[in-house]
Formats: sequence, structure tokens, C-alpha cells
Amino acid sequence: MGNNGPELFAAHVPQWMEQAGPEGDVVLSSRIRLARNLNGVPFPGQADAEQLQRIDNRIAAFVRDLFPTDEKYRYQLLDMAKLTEQERRILVEKHLTSLKHIQEPASRSLIVRDDTAVSIMVNEEDHFRIQSLTAGLDLKAAWKMADETDDLLEARLGFAFTEELGYLTSCPTNLGTGLRASVMMHLPGLVLLGQMHRIIEVSTQLGMAVRGFYGEGTEAFGNVFQVSNQQTMGFNETEIINNVLGLAKQVVEQERAARRMLTSDSSEELADRVWRSYGILRHARSMSGQEALGLLSAVRLGIDLGMIDGLSPAIFTELILATRSCLVDRLAHAGKLEKSERNRLRAKLIRERIKGGSGDV
Repeated sequence: MGNNGPELFAAHVPQWMEQAGPEGDVVLSSRIRLARNLNGVPFPGQADAEQLQRIDNRIAAFVRDLFPTDEKYRYQLLDMAKLTEQERRILVEKHLTSLKHIQEPASRSLIVRDDTAVSIMVNEEDHFRIQSLTAGLDLKAAWKMADETDDLLEARLGFAFTEELGYLTSCPTNLGTGLRASVMMHLPGLVLLGQMHRIIEVSTQLGMAVRGFYGEGTEAFGNVFQVSNQQTMGFNETEIINNVLGLAKQVVEQERAARRMLTSDSSEELADRVWRSYGILRHARSMSGQEALGLLSAVRLGIDLGMIDGLSPAIFTELILATRSCLVDRLAHAGKLEKSERNRLRAKLIRERIKGGSGDV
């Protein structure tokens, strides 16, 4: 197991996301999450502080022995209580852990593979939350990584499971497979045409959920939404993944159709929105995180539609991460900047990055 190096808290795009994946014009990433619990041990929500610490210690000892068997990757074991508040929030901003996991960091750990494509939350809502991430629409590759990690852990630790209910979890909605498959999508066309409410309604009818940037209970900043399954029981893993894939592919086609409609019927208005957004990003001296995401979304749409040449679509992926508050503070080597200072630094970061990658724009 490696030490938690500074690169884990840096603002660069994770290795697994450096290249756009399938359907990369609409789908930013795919994620598999598995909820698992140890046999005969109280779930985290029912365990007292001493029990939680024993669980954390036991898991840490097993993990140190377990992961050297993986010849391809190294793993970091992070004690959440030993990280700074800023570092914990950066892990949330990078989608490596959850807000719930960092709120009470005592007796909680995070295991991160060196490419950050796999991470494991220890003592969140369940003893384990295994998570795997891939670029673009590639849930099957994400499932393969999560399944392999799950097998490694289960062979050594043993998970709570019954033939009737499947894997036992803290929340009844995760019973059965314990699997949540989700796809992060950039949907500015559907938002501009006012069609997202219809997508959400259809998704709900199909047993799916459409959520915001950081998942459940969050807003869709930058026109980025997460589509995921709501049911984990009564379906096997392949069925869940195929159901989410099927819906995601439909949404991709509808987003592309919305973009075609906008370029056909409202090309001048769309071009004005795109270029105004680009101009603000190139010249603004102060910018909030929410404003940045909205403007970056418009510019990414312009890049995807061929309106803006010389800028890589990856700039959107990079800046959507780098402009998050704690990462901006980290860039300034500050514990926590004043809001006005952070907004100035965020604007400067965006100006320099867009100018540097703009070619002949």
C-alpha cells in the first residue's frame, strides 16, 4: 500500500479519464458502486465508536495483506480522520468518496487504486462501498473492475449474504445485488429545449433516477446529470447494467437530436450563447464555481458542435474538476480562501487554461 501522495489532491484529470470514452460527446463517465457488509458484525449505523474502530482496524489489516496480490496496481489506504478538512472535500470533489463519508471521519478509511479508477469507502453507510469509474459510456468495463475487487475482498473477509435477500445492506433499497450503476451525462441541449422534466419522468417510470452533479440530493450544475438504477433487488447484475445502458443510450440519442434541433432552428441564438460564454471565460476577473460550470458547459457544447475550433473537449472535463472550491484553495496553497479571493483565482485559472489551449480560436 502506498502513502497518500500529493497527486491524489492535485487538480489534474484522473488517469482513467484522460481519453474520452464511448459516446464521449455526451457521456463523461460511468460508475459502478457495490454495497457490502461483513458477516456477523454490526452495520456502521448500528455500531458504537469502539466497534467502528475495531472494524476499521480489521479491514485495514486485511487490505494491507490483500492488495499486494494485485501486480498491476498499487493502493493507498487513507485514514479519513488524519486528513485535513480540505483534503477530505477534495476527495468528494473528485467523486472518490461521498459527503456522508467525510462528515464524521473517525474510524473511516478510503482505499484508492493508484489510477483512482477504483476506490473503496470503509464504514460509510455500509462496511464497504466499492466504486469503479471509467470514461464515457462503458459500464461493462466498470463492472469488471468492481467485480474483481469484490471477489478479492469477499474471498478473504466474507460478506453478509442470504439466499433469500442477497447481499445484506444498511438501506433496504440496496438489498440483493447491492449494485448501483450510474452514468454522468452532459445534457445542455435537452436543458435548453426544456425537455429534462420529460427525461426525469420517463426515467422514474423505468425504475431509474436522474440526479445532480454529486448524486442524490444535489443540483445539476453545468448541465451535468447522473442517471442510475433505483432497484437492486429482483434483478441480477447483468440486467441492472443493461437496463441503465439502455436508458443512457436513449438519452444520448435524444441529447444529440436536441443539439441538431438547436443548430437548425436557433443557430444564431446558440452561437451567441456559446461565444458570449467563451468571451466571459477568456476575460472575466472573478467567477463563482456555479457560474463557471454553466459557462464551461456552453463552451463544451460549442466545441462538440464544431463552432469553436482549437479547443479540446477535454478542457471542459479538466476545468469542471479544477474549478471546484477546495481544489482552487489547494492551488493557492491555502487552507481556505475568502470567497472573493477564490473567485479571482478561479477566473485566472480558467483564463490561462483556455488561452493556453485555444490554438487559433
